[in-house]
Amino acid sequence: MTAKTGTHRTPPTVLVLGATGKTGRRVVARLRDSGTAAVRAASRSGEVRFDWTLPDTWEPALAGADALYLVAPDDPSPVREFVRRAEASGVRRFVVLSGHGIEKAGAEFGQGMAAAEAAVQETGAAWTLLRPNNFFQNFDEDLWLAPLRAGRLGLPIGDVPEPFIDADDVAEVAAAVLTEDGNDGKVYDLSGPRALTFAEATRTIAEAAGRPIRYEELTPAAYRTELLTEGWPEAAADALGAMFALHRAGHTSKVTDGVHQVLGRAPADLEPWARGVAARGVWA
Repeated sequence: MTAKTGTHRTPPTVLVLGATGKTGRRVVARLRDSGTAAVRAASRSGEVRFDWTLPDTWEPALAGADALYLVAPDDPSPVREFVRRAEASGVRRFVVLSGHGIEKAGAEFGQGMAAAEAAVQETGAAWTLLRPNNFFQNFDEDLWLAPLRAGRLGLPIGDVPEPFIDADDVAEVAAAVLTEDGNDGKVYDLSGPRALTFAEATRTIAEAAGRPIRYEELTPAAYRTELLTEGWPEAAADALGAMFALHRAGHTSKVTDGVHQVLGRAPADLEPWARGVAARGVWA
């Protein structure tokens, strides 16, 4: 991954896909702050143009890249060809953002991630798979932000716990495995330090925000109806329903030690994170 000239090491060039996304932008920032790599930040609207649906954008984005942070699209169809081209262009290390329990997922959820895992394992390059749990940031950046602000989070999950993880921890792990040796062929399940039910997580956020926010248990059918009423496309509603089916089956409920394996420290806990976010008025 690194070339030596005298006593100097040449930092690798890392292409980060999804560079404006939840983990991608954090990976870009960590790599640039650390100076451990030259970074190409790629997305449809980012510094380096990249669009999964436009193969003509692939080679220019890949030019000069030694390592790749691979955030796959929901549609698995372009993934294998892109990975083939990436290896041919000189990528020698792939780090795939996947999901905890993805090997148990059905056809309606995670097929892009599963395709990326399979594709990189077919290459002759080094590869590492990152399988995180649900991010803390789903509560304050997009997925569940609006319901929390409205004072009610309704989901079809029951009492099955989820060891939520900070996206900053995921990004730090990704930056490390993109630039450090010793992680080739490894699969890291990444979770937070403790498993909470969604009702407990909602209560933690409500206490931090200093206002009433209730959790309501929904049936899968009622959840899908709510999503469609709110304007979600049917495919997205089905994917979220399939994600919660995976959770209800317990495939993502166990606390794992992936963060400690890579970083040598414990992952962040939801409660202090929630206090910090609440102080900015996010859930007001």
